[in-house]
Amino acid sequence: MTTSGASAQQPASRRIAEDLRAAIEAGQLSPGDKLPSERALAEQYGAARNTAREAIRLLAEQGLVTARHGRGVFVREPQRLFRFGSDRYSLENRETGLTPFRLEAQRQGKVARIEVPSIAREVPPHDVAERLNVPAGEASVVHRENHYFADDEPVQIVSTYLRWDEAQGTLLMQAKTGKDGIYGRLEELGHVMTRVRDEISARMPTPEEASVLDLLPGVPVLEVLHTSLDQDNIPFEVSRYVHRADQTGLLYELPVE
Repeated sequence: MTTSGASAQQPASRRIAEDLRAAIEAGQLSPGDKLPSERALAEQYGAARNTAREAIRLLAEQGLVTARHGRGVFVREPQRLFRFGSDRYSLENRETGLTPFRLEAQRQGKVARIEVPSIAREVPPHDVAERLNVPAGEASVVHRENHYFADDEPVQIVSTYLRWDEAQGTLLMQAKTGKDGIYGRLEELGHVMTRVRDEISARMPTPEEASVLDLLPGVPVLEVLHTSLDQDNIPFEVSRYVHRADQTGLLYELPVE
């Protein structure tokens, strides 16, 4: 690992981090390899130990290394992306009996787990009220909060909003909604999904999101504001997906009209 003349003008911590990053990208340091200790890096670069510590922090923020308590810092194993495509609501996939997340986890040989920490009647956020066509100033929706895990690693948070006057007294108020999930229950209410609208943005997570998703510092999230529309072009469900950006890909194949 060497330092180029061009990078010599950068802070020492960044130069060390760039050298280590280059070694990782070149395969000189492989996934699972242990990095030199802070003391060894400080001696190698003629820098303070705090400078070496800062370099390692920079690598951790980039998702390249992970610290294991009492053992050291190791090159992080590459994370396989969860890919959620435009076909995830297709009839073909629904006929498997699996939700889109469980189907994707199965394809990757992972065990899916879903927690439902809360189901409550609430006043909807303004953007949800606007898309669901419900009053914004009253408790007009049921909010279902779901946390998704693959092999016990958190992957996404999903906040689903349904009309209170439709959901009350039904299985939509329960954690387990039965065969075909919430879409099966919504079909029983007369809403057959025929079109979806996804609004996608990237942002930094809230402190609560970072905690639930166990995000490394500096890792952003992908937010998908999803609206389901039925056979009468009526919006009947709005969900806010918050994906960890280091493990999620979105794939859309759309007809050109």
